Amino acid sequence: MALNYIWISFFVISFIVALIKLIVFGDTEIFQKLVEGLFDTTKSSVMDIALPLIGTMGLWLGIMRIGEKAGAINFLSRIVGPFFHRLFPEVPKDHPATGQMMMNFSANLLGLDNAATPLGLKAMGSLQELNPSKERASNAQIMFLVLHTSGLTILPISIIAQRAILGASDPTDIFIPCIIATYVATVVGMIVVAIWQRINLFQPVVMAWLIGLTSFIAFIVWYFTSYLDKDQISMVSKVASNLLLLSIPVIFILGAVRKKVDVFQTFIEGAVGGFETSVKIIPYLIAMLAAISLFRNCGALGYIVDGFKFVFSQFNIDTRFTDALPVAFLKPLSGSGAKAMMIETMKTFNPDSFVGRLACVFNGSADTTFYIVALYFGSVGIKNSRYAITAGLIADLAGVIAAILISYLFFG
Repeated sequence: MALNYIWISFFVISFIVALIKLIVFGDTEIFQKLVEGLFDTTKSSVMDIALPLIGTMGLWLGIMRIGEKAGAINFLSRIVGPFFHRLFPEVPKDHPATGQMMMNFSANLLGLDNAATPLGLKAMGSLQELNPSKERASNAQIMFLVLHTSGLTILPISIIAQRAILGASDPTDIFIPCIIATYVATVVGMIVVAIWQRINLFQPVVMAWLIGLTSFIAFIVWYFTSYLDKDQISMVSKVASNLLLLSIPVIFILGAVRKKVDVFQTFIEGAVGGFETSVKIIPYLIAMLAAISLFRNCGALGYIVDGFKFVFSQFNIDTRFTDALPVAFLKPLSGSGAKAMMIETMKTFNPDSFVGRLACVFNGSADTTFYIVALYFGSVGIKNSRYAITAGLIADLAGVIAAILISYLFFG
């Protein structure tokens, strides 16, 4: 329901803003710009997102099917089961959805977006099988979605690579701020959903896992900053993430061979689902990305940023952070849009400037909430998202605030 109102508001607000520009300011090109943007976006949503996704979906759903036959998913479910059973009490112990969600979170941690999406869609499909009301998001689906949209990542590879391309003196200097900001967003998202669902997070098992995860992230930060220089950080990030990514299918295949599974045929069975899922989500992609295109191209986003700059300037505080806010505002709407804005910000202000660095931290502090809600819920036919968007945006806000505070701490 919330997504319905948001979608409508994007169209109506965009039309009103464009009409004002035409009548009051004489901008005769504004409606042409919006229409051209619509055509470009709808074409891109199919040609650049949905069609390439078919290949990625087919590959990873085929690999996941092999992992299921090999018993790897069930094995992973048993390991994380005690923790996930408390966060997802509706999911039975040792259910495949547990392992699938863990695979998705692991891909996110490594910054492997191409692998995370099909793994996440597979997990959402498994959760839908447990959902008693097929058009209404279940508690488990909301918890999974919010944890996913918080975008917990420990290796922001693409951001580091882009900073290197643009000539940053230290491309990896946003490494620690990104980890901290995205971790804050994840924890806040978990707490918000837990409060909504009345889940007790102070259970010994939950606290042990949270303390363990926090310690692991702290160790990664300590090791990278204490023993690696900037070039080594970039190299280790790339090698480790891609090595782990390729290790997954190899381990699954070897496990399936050990169990005498017909590996190739099993892969084909899983890959078929990738095509079906990719085709099913095309209307949702077109709908959401078209609305976002209108909202961005009409200038409404720029007015919001200017409004924030004006408000904060009245309090006599440093307003440098407002120049990077377009990235923060775009991130919940469009990952590609936020990336493009991040690059533009670095080009305008310099990659080593406070604003350039903050734009990178914003981009690494959360994920594309609206896009993911439309994509994941659309793939299983969910029409009532309940409070998923609200909780996701609260987590995004926490990540943005953390990014600003941490960037002032690290970069002045």
